[in-house]
This record gives sequence, C-alpha cells and structure tokens, in this order.
Amino acid sequence: MGAQQVRERFAELYGARPEGVWAAPGRVNLIGEHTDYNDGFVMPFALPHQATAAVSRRTDGVLRLHSADIGDTVVELRLDSLAPGADRNWTAYPAGVVWALREAGHPVTGADVHLASTVPTGAGLSSSAALEVVIALALDDLFDLGLQRWQLARLCQRAENVYVGAPTGIMDQTASACCAQGNALFLDTRDLSQRQIPFDLAAEGLRLLVVDTQVKHAHSGGEYGKRRAGCEKGAALLGVDALRDIPYDGLDAALTRLGDEEEEVARLVRHVVTEDRRVERVVSLLHAGETRAIGPVLTEGHASLRDDFRISCPELDLVVDTALSHGALGARMTGGGFGGSAIVLAETTDVTTLAKAIEEAFTAASFTTPRVFEAVPSAGARRVV
Repeated sequence: MGAQQVRERFAELYGARPEGVWAAPGRVNLIGEHTDYNDGFVMPFALPHQATAAVSRRTDGVLRLHSADIGDTVVELRLDSLAPGADRNWTAYPAGVVWALREAGHPVTGADVHLASTVPTGAGLSSSAALEVVIALALDDLFDLGLQRWQLARLCQRAENVYVGAPTGIMDQTASACCAQGNALFLDTRDLSQRQIPFDLAAEGLRLLVVDTQVKHAHSGGEYGKRRAGCEKGAALLGVDALRDIPYDGLDAALTRLGDEEEEVARLVRHVVTEDRRVERVVSLLHAGETRAIGPVLTEGHASLRDDFRISCPELDLVVDTALSHGALGARMTGGGFGGSAIVLAETTDVTTLAKAIEEAFTAASFTTPRVFEAVPSAGARRVV
C-alpha cells in the first residue's frame, strides 16, 4: 500500500488527514547472525519492503491504532494503562514504542495511527522492527523530541525486549533506522559505530535472492532465549563481558577451558566468535572489490548456524543445498532461525534457473511453495509525506 493510500485510509478512519506519513523498511542480514546481543559485528541492509504509518498527534492520553493488514477494528488504548506484558497482540509493538518513549521522559501525549506493511511477517526480515521504527520516527518528528537515529533504535529495542518480551539484539531496529540505499551497514553493536559499505550487486552482474520458506518463526519463543542465555553463560564462564571479547586466535584456548562438560555452551561460543570473524572478512572483501568471494563466507555461516547454533530447519537447509548444487556463489539462512528466510548470492544469469530449482525441490519434498524475490539495498526510515 502506497503512502497516498495510507494517508487516504487514515482520513476515512479518523475524519481528518494525518499530519504526516512515514516509512521504515525491513532488512536482510548479509552476515553476522546472533552476534548482536553478544556485542559483536553485523552487516544488514534495508529492503524495499516497508511499514508505512500515517500519524497525527493527540493531547488526551489516548493511542488509537489501526492496521490495514489485520482486521478493520481501531484499537483504542490509554497511555497511562500501558504496561509490559499486558498486550499479546500486534498492537504491542507500536504501543511498546510509546511506552518506551514515555518511560524515557519524552512528552508523548497520544496519537492516531494507521499502518500498512509489505514486510513479510515471520520470515526473519524484521517486520516487527519496521513497525517499531516507523512509529518512533513519526512520534519523534511530531513531538519534536530531537532524538538521533541510534537513540530511536535503542528505544525500539527496549520496547521489544521489555514491553513485548522478545529478547532481541539491537541490529534489526538499527538497520531499519540507519541503513542507506545502495549500501550494507557494518555495525559494531557494542558502541553502535557504523559504516556504510557500498553494495551494488547489479553493477557487478550479481543478484542476492531472498527465499522465504514460509516456515514462521517467533523471537519471543523459548529457543531463541535459550541460545541467548547460553551465550551469556559462556561469557561468564570465560570471564568476559560478552563473547565479542574472545579473540578469534584465542578461540581454541577458550573452548579448551570450557571442557567437554559444557559442550552446548562451547558450540554457541564457537559460532559467535567465528561469525564475528566472518563479518570482518566480508567487509574486507567488499572493500577490495572481491564481491564474488563473499559467497563461500556466507555458506560457512550457514554451516555454523546449522551445526553449532542448531537453529536451521529442513526447509532452510534445502534452500542452501539446492542453490549451491545449481551454481550459486553462496547461500545461508538469515534472521533468528527456526524458519524464516535464506539468502542466495548468484550470477544474474543464473537467477531464473536457481529459483526454479528451489521451487521444484520444495515441491518434491512436499514443502509449502517458497516465496522468492530479489533483495535490493534500499533506504532506511524516512518521512514520505
């Protein structure tokens, strides 16, 4: 749904035109999975798929929410009743942002909101972060809060962690808020320093496909939280603040210290330390103009997520195996795992063959037909009307 349609639907719902329309994208993570909550490195880029919000201010302590994607009911909430854990519906994401802003002392007095999103839900493409960031940006503008993009991302992460109850890291919200068109974002999640890395695949005769397996995942599920707790345990056993502090050349010694009795924790440690290294390798290769050489690094990342972190699934493995056997330069799952999407780096001339092979493999395995589309590095959150 375009910005004009969102604007017109807002007027139908609330009887007046909105004060503005904002958009925030979903994201694909090129490399750096489950490193963000370990103070490590990530490298996402924004998708053209986005959440769009038409918003106007209120002064009476009321928040009214409507989604074009979920029913026809306008949900009305009182700001003084917002509390973590009280809402288990889609409205928890925008309401959580309002709660986080007010908890931080920002004078948000209410709003009317109409939302529409083209970011696939449950696909590991940060549909929830897009929803949070678009609300945060709109309220920052309307109430003249003067927040920087990294601050908006932090507040949105707090909304998801505390209000929604999903123990996510900072990557998704930062990607949605801060990515730039034609670039991937090299983000240090410890100090939130950022570098935009040019990532123009089309100019090099390459494409990056996203394959949405249609297997839904949820960050608030227990398995994600178990992995995070295991990483925190590993850091504590090794006497460091976060697994980011284990150097790559010190990994073997760290694993030896953990010993056989901590085999599960050791696997998690090995993934995080090697994944941080893979992010640095991809950055170096892109700077050197060796884009095709990142393919094997992506594939290594999938093997680590599958074997050490153990968060893949048969559908994701089938995408990767089929793509590689039909000429892809590299492939891996992307996102939190347990379903969602995979990415495939390929020559432009191979895209049609690869997409067909993946779809046929899913049919042969009696899996739901996947959704396949090209990922194009796009703009981050912005005001559009």
